[in-house]
Amino acid sequence: MKKISIIGAGRVGETTALLIAQQGLCREIALLDVREGAAAGAALDIMQTAAYFGFDTQVTGGSDPALIAGSELVIVTAGSPRRPGMSRSDVLDINRGVIDSIVSQVLEFTPDALLLIVTNPVDILTWHAWKGTGWDKGRVFGQAGVLDAARMAHFIASETGASIKDIHTMVIGGHGDSMVPLFRFSSVHGVSAASLLDPAASARVSEQTRKGGGEVLALKKTSSAYNGPAAAVCTMVDSICHDRKRVLSCVSVLEGEYRQSEITAGVPVVLGRKGIEQVIELPLNEEELVAFQGSIEIIRADLNAG
Repeated sequence: MKKISIIGAGRVGETTALLIAQQGLCREIALLDVREGAAAGAALDIMQTAAYFGFDTQVTGGSDPALIAGSELVIVTAGSPRRPGMSRSDVLDINRGVIDSIVSQVLEFTPDALLLIVTNPVDILTWHAWKGTGWDKGRVFGQAGVLDAARMAHFIASETGASIKDIHTMVIGGHGDSMVPLFRFSSVHGVSAASLLDPAASARVSEQTRKGGGEVLALKKTSSAYNGPAAAVCTMVDSICHDRKRVLSCVSVLEGEYRQSEITAGVPVVLGRKGIEQVIELPLNEEELVAFQGSIEIIRADLNAG
């Protein structure tokens, strides 16, 4: 890509910009933040790593929304972060207003871009962003399952001792305590994770995956996770920029898939240069479908509350 913009120069936004620059996924990155000097300082800091990481991507930062003009992809990490004891839904009211403001800026300065939402609660805010743009559903999507799948893979590796390189996982549903880790659709070098883990181990992995972000937050106290989220976003950006059409679990608008409509939730999709090119419907069994529907009901409750 020629230009990617990241709105929000906090820890997630800054780390995402660094990873994208390191991997040379675009020629220019614009960092935007309402805090005077925050984005400019982050951009300058990143540029001073270029000699050692060997990238030519130009990173600039500021507080003027016009900086995002000409972007092919806009990544939104701005918003109020969780604090210890808070759920992702607790920051909904504040961050809904943040997203509404950002959507207005995107429509004004870069109306042809793709829009990737990272700000929590990501399922609900992706819906609000999509409704606010009026765009095709494939152009507005959220990051959730890519991060959750990475956490699940880590915990499966811890349980089995297997190399993380051989582990592929799938997590669907809401990006919260109701997310649904799918062991039948996860594997260790092609061997189903469901056959490698006994029920007790599967239960531990599920619980750890659901609580993964909260555990990081509780331990760090002054910051939520940012390395994992940034790596997950960068994985999505790589698939988009190189049109890899990878199958990744992303927050997508559902229009009949999985028996759901008028909702956004994490499901496997084909992610390429045009954004979400296809929603993949997994053949869920009854237990998995019930768990997914339960997760959907929680997302819908938050949507209706807004």
